Amino acid sequence: MKLRLLCVGRLSAAWIRSGVEDYGGRISRYLPFETIEMREASGGGTKGDIRFGREEEGGRILQRLSPSAFVVILDEAGKALTTEAWSEFLGERMLYGPDEVILVIGGAYGLSDAVKARGDLCLSLSKMTFPHQLARLLLLEQTYRALTILRNEPYHNR
Repeated sequence: MKLRLLCVGRLSAAWIRSGVEDYGGRISRYLPFETIEMREASGGGTKGDIRFGREEEGGRILQRLSPSAFVVILDEAGKALTTEAWSEFLGERMLYGPDEVILVIGGAYGLSDAVKARGDLCLSLSKMTFPHQLARLLLLEQTYRALTILRNEPYHNR
């Protein structure tokens, strides 16, 4: 299975960038992993601009999603999984397919309804709202942790 992270926006904080690179490298030891960053839509901050930005980003996200991929979108209203359940989910995908899982993190405007509709799983990291850059770091750490659980390695400490 190939794992892709498709996210809107670049990482601006050095400490987040360092953590994302670290966990991305760790994940790559378990399976093919790639991060695709897309530019954020420019918006002036008005309500109309926010909707336009979300739709514009959503159109570009949809163009990057292959029809056969299993798409996991991150949204605070999504399903909350334990780390063990995330590990089980990834393990099932690794065993039974599909060949590609794409994790999608939207930008500051969130995700368009069309992207949400394309998602096969809507996942929540928490009921709290996180900046999309921090959500990226948290998702990669949890994904690495899940992979170590599958391999029965000591990182998770349970």
